[in-house]
Amino acid sequence: MFTFALIGCGRIGTRHAELIAKIGKLAAVCDTDAARCDLLARKYGAAPFNSLDDLLQASPEIKIICICTPNGMHAEHCIKSLQNGRDVLCEKPLCLTTSAAWSIMDTAHFFRRKVYIVKQNRFNEAVVFAKKLLTENAMGRILSFEINCFWNRPAEYYDGSWRGTVDNDGGLLYTQFSHFIDLLYWFLGDVVFVQGIKINNQLRNHLQIEDTGAVLLQMKNGATGSINYTINSYENNKEGSFTIFGESGTVKIGGEYLNSIEWVHTRDGSNFQGSVRPKPNDYGFYTGSMSNHHLVYDELVKALQGEPHQLPQLADAVKTVEIIEKIYAHSTDLSPV
Repeated sequence: MFTFALIGCGRIGTRHAELIAKIGKLAAVCDTDAARCDLLARKYGAAPFNSLDDLLQASPEIKIICICTPNGMHAEHCIKSLQNGRDVLCEKPLCLTTSAAWSIMDTAHFFRRKVYIVKQNRFNEAVVFAKKLLTENAMGRILSFEINCFWNRPAEYYDGSWRGTVDNDGGLLYTQFSHFIDLLYWFLGDVVFVQGIKINNQLRNHLQIEDTGAVLLQMKNGATGSINYTINSYENNKEGSFTIFGESGTVKIGGEYLNSIEWVHTRDGSNFQGSVRPKPNDYGFYTGSMSNHHLVYDELVKALQGEPHQLPQLADAVKTVEIIEKIYAHSTDLSPV
């Protein structure tokens, strides 16, 4: 039986706890909010801790640490866990800077531990279909692409929270839309040119970060494209899409969460045979990305057993952070003073 500890007992942490209990033992949970930590600990018969250091010292039987803390804490929590001889499953994003990402990778290598990253959108049927088209060169040379992220996050999402802060959130491309940047790299490779703008239009009293942005990019393979993103979609999420234009085909992954093929047209007549659209993660007054975490854990079991698996490489997660950091470094802030 695999023995886990969970760091961070918020909404996504409770989702991980449910899945951990199905494949192994949740031996310990940790959160600075003692009441929230104790509640989850009682539910799963786990030992509660309010400090990661205390947990690591007291629980030598734990094999893997699942990190569900705010983005800005991921690097510290990953590195401490690795240095203590534990493998890590980290929620997206890996961290908020390229230097921190490389420190995680170097620490994992030095201590001969593994870091697995939660990128559940890679398991969407529509995404798998598009990746297959690219792998089989069904669309020929890729010419251009368009990514649209039109979501809603109301002011109350940010009230009294780490969300929207520079140090612990980092920006929409880290918290809301890092899955799209992961797929950009997975589909089309590295970025060589970036020029963008960002602006805080609606939530000046709640955000230290942007609520809208637009980016122009050129990829190493020569393809050019754009990313348009916002959390100002009125009342609810409207679209999360990735469109690819090739010499001999086009495809649009669409829906609200990259959960459908809106259209596909290739020279060889490729067809999408998807099942019923899956549902997103539901957090009450807002919805997140696809609820494919059970597929992440299916692959994690394979990885822990030493079998071939489909979890992303740590290097991919590092590259995602690098691309986001590059986008922000080359984006002009147009927010009103």
